[in-house]
Amino acid sequence: MTKENLYLAHRLQLLNAQKEDSIADSLAHASALLQHLSPYKLIPAKIVHASLNKRDNLLTIDKGARDGVKRDMGVVCGTGVVGIVYLTSNHYSVVIPVLSSQSSISCVIENRGYFGYLHWTGGDICRAFVDDIPRHAHFRLYENVVTSGYSSVFPAGIPVGKILHVYNSPDQMSYRLQLQLSTNFGTLRDVFVIDNSAFAEQIDILRAAEDSMRVKNGGEKQ
Repeated sequence: MTKENLYLAHRLQLLNAQKEDSIADSLAHASALLQHLSPYKLIPAKIVHASLNKRDNLLTIDKGARDGVKRDMGVVCGTGVVGIVYLTSNHYSVVIPVLSSQSSISCVIENRGYFGYLHWTGGDICRAFVDDIPRHAHFRLYENVVTSGYSSVFPAGIPVGKILHVYNSPDQMSYRLQLQLSTNFGTLRDVFVIDNSAFAEQIDILRAAEDSMRVKNGGEKQ
């Protein structure tokens, strides 16, 4: 075997080892997340259509109302947050993913307690921003950001991403964090819909309160 062939064989071994490590790492993350979500019923689904190059992307999954999927249910994968169910038919559902200007997910810096809202501004499908982090917050780069549990859609503690950069907000009153997203949307195929009736009850009572306040405010103006 020539030196060149030996080199290529060695490189192939290294690449295979790295691939195996990556798969093992992904499986470990998935196992940890599924264990974290064990109190909830999870509906497994596959993505059958996805757009990634628009400002308002959408995902279609192969589970719908007959499978128990409902609007406003959270969707996750083995490594973190994917999005929120927007529409359902009997056998399919449309999900608004993190990669949409319509998405706004409440999250916190893990173990710090400072919370803000996740937004995507287009472009890079691996990165997004968390706005409204208070100026007095203390944290470090590469710390984890997870769901807050305040949105009545996702349980607390689901991975969102890691902090890459810190910016001042336009009004200088808060921080904007740039995140490396935990979910790789470019290779995403398998997801889980979180079926949690407690969350649905919270959403219903919040909407009822909002409707009641709108009616009350409208009556006062008259």
